[in-house]
Amino acid sequence: MAKGERIPHTPAGKLFKPPEPAFNKPPHQTVLDQRLSFCSKLCFAIGGAPNQVAGSATAFFLQIYLLDVAQINPFQASMVLFIGKAWGAMTDPVVGFFITKSKWTRIGRLMPWMVGCTPFVVVSYFYLWFVPPFTNGRFIWYLGFYCLYQTLITCFHVPYSALTMFLSADQKERDSATAYRMTLEVLGTLVGAAIQGQIVASAHTLKHCPHHNMSTGHLGNGSGAEIVKRIVHSQDFLSHAKEVYMIAAGVIGGVFLICTVVMFLGVKERDDPYISKTEKQIPFHKGFILVMRHSPYLSLTAAFLFISVAIQLVQSNFVLFCTYAVDLRDHFQNIVLTILVSAVVSIPLWQWFLERFGKKTAAFCGITWIMPFTVMLVFIPNLVVAYVVAVSSGLSVAASLLLPWSMLPDVVDDFRLANPHCKGFEAIFYSFYVFFTKFAAGISLGVSTLCLEFAGYDTGACRQPAQVAYTLKLLIGAAPVAFIVTGLLILLFYPISEDVRLRNKLCLEELRKQGSISSRTLEDLSNA
Repeated sequence: MAKGERIPHTPAGKLFKPPEPAFNKPPHQTVLDQRLSFCSKLCFAIGGAPNQVAGSATAFFLQIYLLDVAQINPFQASMVLFIGKAWGAMTDPVVGFFITKSKWTRIGRLMPWMVGCTPFVVVSYFYLWFVPPFTNGRFIWYLGFYCLYQTLITCFHVPYSALTMFLSADQKERDSATAYRMTLEVLGTLVGAAIQGQIVASAHTLKHCPHHNMSTGHLGNGSGAEIVKRIVHSQDFLSHAKEVYMIAAGVIGGVFLICTVVMFLGVKERDDPYISKTEKQIPFHKGFILVMRHSPYLSLTAAFLFISVAIQLVQSNFVLFCTYAVDLRDHFQNIVLTILVSAVVSIPLWQWFLERFGKKTAAFCGITWIMPFTVMLVFIPNLVVAYVVAVSSGLSVAASLLLPWSMLPDVVDDFRLANPHCKGFEAIFYSFYVFFTKFAAGISLGVSTLCLEFAGYDTGACRQPAQVAYTLKLLIGAAPVAFIVTGLLILLFYPISEDVRLRNKLCLEELRKQGSISSRTLEDLSNA
């Protein structure tokens, strides 16, 4: 350990000193074993793309689909979004528990979960975008399939997230794989928004609406025949809307299957080869208590909980905002694509920035970027400003996606250093991180949709009252800014600086070398 470095503490408060290395330099083969090929990183990243493709489609379009195509009332839509997200959040620790109990197979411990649940994810996702022929039970239909989809996507996402720790024991290789993953995930978000937006855009234009809003009773001076003709024309467009949403769901389901197969064929899951085989896997409840007492994990999770809520509010209300608040309904799909293209292009920039200036600094610089521009769009709602806001917002979206998943492995390493004899806790970290962020996002989505209900949102109407437009401006502007500021204030207390991260890396290398020697010694004694 370098002179002047602090010696890490164990949870019991005792000083922990890394064991002296048995040799000065690890064997060359050991270093090579931890290197990840370009193909391996790319296949790993492709595996995460379909979750983002589907997530992007639901984030941007599920709310307006429930209100304007499925035509359930705003209160029911808010219950579907909140209960579905809350249910998905609650399944995260449950899935994490079962993953910790899973045994190692020929294809790994995490891979069977992802491969096994994929076909069921695709089926549940398709029926989420299907309008059943009955009317009275639609709320139950969408609530059931959204909860089912959230459960199944959790069975995919939790092991996929934890897989980062089983690609390599080297921090630099994991960071590089995470950068590949985030690039492909943002690209997946772009593809999802592009597929969904371009296919379903025709379902949300004003072409099927009469000059006056029929839902408010203003039928003008038209004859009865004209009124009937307008109603039939509107019904034709509703049937068209149902059809295009199902086409988009089918395409996205196909993308999910293809990407999962690529990941399965190109990624090798492996345990940490340096950890002593005598280490025992900690029970789930003890692991949970230890994790919840680990201050870096708490500060990171709380900070990005608020930040992810802000991003989720912007995503879920953006199409409604463009449609009913600023009269950009003919451009919303292109604005969404601009946001996501900007995010894809800026991922390598943020990867370079975090390597050069540190991850915590990158988080502050990247995420604050979105605040002035979203407020600008609220007060200057024209097309040019919208595209400027889209480009700048993409930078923050990229940072908010890349940074937490890049910082979480550092938290896991810090925990391992503080608890050197614990093993099998990775799924606990990842599952509860997703649990907290999903639960908070569910509450925010439910509350935001209820706000539209109280503002007088008229389901299926071509135009909305002024109070709805005002509410959407608050949900796009003031609320996200408040959440982001709160999250960044919490992030100030995140204790893992670049110096601490490098110190942890050196200490863990010593532990792994010692563990490797211990394992070989036990094997020799056993053979003797």
